[in-house]
Amino acid sequence: MAGRWRTRVCTASVGIVLAGGLTACGGSSTASGTPTLNWYINPDNGGQQTIAQACSEASGGAYTIDVSILPSDAAAQREQLMRRLAGNDASIDLMSLDPVFVPETAEAGFLAPIPADLQAELSEGVVEGAVQGASWKGELVAAPFWANTQLLWYRESVAQAAGLDMSKPVTWEQLIEAAQSQDTAIGVQGQRAESMTVWVNAMIASAGGQVIENPDAKGPDIRLGLETEAGAAAAKVMQDITAAGVGGPGIDNRDEAGTANLFQQGGAAFMVNWPFVYAQGKAAAEEGTMDQAVFDDYGWTTYPAMSADQPAAPPLGGIDVGVGAFSENREAAFEALRCIVSAENQAAYMVSDGNPAARESVYDDPAVQEAYPMYDTIRTSLQAAAPRPQTAYYNEVSQGIADQWQPVASVGEDTPTAAQEYIQQVLRGEKLL
Repeated sequence: MAGRWRTRVCTASVGIVLAGGLTACGGSSTASGTPTLNWYINPDNGGQQTIAQACSEASGGAYTIDVSILPSDAAAQREQLMRRLAGNDASIDLMSLDPVFVPETAEAGFLAPIPADLQAELSEGVVEGAVQGASWKGELVAAPFWANTQLLWYRESVAQAAGLDMSKPVTWEQLIEAAQSQDTAIGVQGQRAESMTVWVNAMIASAGGQVIENPDAKGPDIRLGLETEAGAAAAKVMQDITAAGVGGPGIDNRDEAGTANLFQQGGAAFMVNWPFVYAQGKAAAEEGTMDQAVFDDYGWTTYPAMSADQPAAPPLGGIDVGVGAFSENREAAFEALRCIVSAENQAAYMVSDGNPAARESVYDDPAVQEAYPMYDTIRTSLQAAAPRPQTAYYNEVSQGIADQWQPVASVGEDTPTAAQEYIQQVLRGEKLL
């Protein structure tokens, strides 16, 4: 590859506040005058770097993209980007954002407005939940790139022995009864972290509720929907898991990786988790660290419902890409944005890094279907998925939920009320997280 189109990788340092025209990875243009766009990315398996390289070459000299890697923790990613953007950092041309931080970033004026015609182009053919997650106050403010969702994973032999018909939607109640009857566990993420908010929000949304009922409101005026029938239903699922003894070992310290390992090692025959677990299991079977027969017993379906008469609203994750408000190369950045989130690149990224695409057409790609036999289940789940609370005060709400709904065994009938009061006190400035 020609030297001037080479994509460089820079590791940004947390705590450094860059001001004005200072850059984190060299200058803003090459010696030839070609704009150099700095793209801050979440860590992955190298897929975003590959896309940056491909788009740089495809631009025909219009731009070249440098990649700066953010910390692995979502909260640390937010902290670093907010510090830099608060200093009007012009080195941030493009940024990969967790959808939960899109409203806060947009509300602060840190995202360059997307032209109306480009908004339409970037939304066309994208699953609705991903469009919602990349929007704020009715406007698309970032481009949906990949749109993750959780599925219900299970051991086919155990589900059959429990008499579960997995061709139909399964409820949490059925799942708990099946796990108890087979003396196994349900893999859930009970850690005091973002994963707890993912679980609580999915259950409340699946019960027809909303964690935040007026997302555009300022902090003190936010109306929370925890102290509701939907909130009570979510708490009851946790209570039932505890009462039935099917939470499995270490539930309060378990994140997505821990849950995947528990399922893989036979500690749980059911699990809610992201699609990465399939590639992980396949690799373990190929490497011989897990029996092939165990991997062959993997089954999957859509997220558990709260009741038989209401479809589930599965968790929505993923990454959106935004253009920095202080970028000195906006025109080139928007051209690069179009390239980054193209259907072709989303398909390649799903195959290479295991992150589901936001565009529905990608699931018709033969390479995607070969790599992910559950492609249609993922697409179905994404079509029904609900974003986490969209608010400029997401950090306060999420941390409040994680604090109050953990440990899992302590969750009771009063948990939704206690959590709502606690978060409202934080939003009014009466209490610190």
